[in-house]
Amino acid sequence: MAGKVEKPVPAQTSRRAAKPKLAVWKFASCDGCQLSLLDCEDELLSVAAGVEIANFPEASRAVIKGPYDLSLVEGSITTPHDAERIHQVRRASRFLVTIGACATSGGVQALRNFQDVNEFISIVYASPHHISTLKKSTPIDEHVTVDFELRGCPINKMQLVEVLSAYLNGRKPNIARHSMCIDCKRAGVSCVMVSQGTPCLGPITHSGCGALCPRYNRGCYGCFGPMENPNVPSLCERWAAMGHADVEIYRALSTFNVNAEAFRKESSLYEKAGDSE
Repeated sequence: MAGKVEKPVPAQTSRRAAKPKLAVWKFASCDGCQLSLLDCEDELLSVAAGVEIANFPEASRAVIKGPYDLSLVEGSITTPHDAERIHQVRRASRFLVTIGACATSGGVQALRNFQDVNEFISIVYASPHHISTLKKSTPIDEHVTVDFELRGCPINKMQLVEVLSAYLNGRKPNIARHSMCIDCKRAGVSCVMVSQGTPCLGPITHSGCGALCPRYNRGCYGCFGPMENPNVPSLCERWAAMGHADVEIYRALSTFNVNAEAFRKESSLYEKAGDSE
């Protein structure tokens, strides 16, 4: 996963005697990535000892005013209010890290980007005139500068601990950039595409889950989004050669990270097949 700012993080200076302030912010999301931090258990104790948790609604009602040394942002931008609020968060944050598929690509709610959102509103809500929303669900980096992106749906809690440790200790996060296939090979997991003919997004998906689905004879769903420089067209051609229909390919690319550029670009070629259902 590529950080938006590649330069090393400056170390904390000696004049900052107080603990660095950590803030966690929610936008349009399910809260699953925030809960990954709470799920760190023993590791969370070390994190809590090293920082002052200044704003984290999932964990405490207490709020300490900024500025904040590090902000973790979950969720996509889907309303005019949030489009303004994210700028406020950015101005109050020394470093800003986006966590999860919603914040890094727009999330599953970005499926709205390919249809008429007003039609959805009229079907779902009893009083559509009360709804104020944007036409698209967009990732955080389309609105403000992001220092690092941590992918996943939800994120890997140990990767989160690594990112926190890196920024609090003045170094660059050490997050693997390879595809999920490498994790399968290291774990000795049989390739479900080769052995069973099962469609799998592993060859183009960012590492992070530990090859969870293939361990249970299922193809990867792409929860961690596209790896760096993924060859999506080649994988889709392989699926087609295996006998999988266009609509299957469209569905596979149109899930948690549908708005990620690599997935969005290729899925658009199969969109007609998806719309025909």
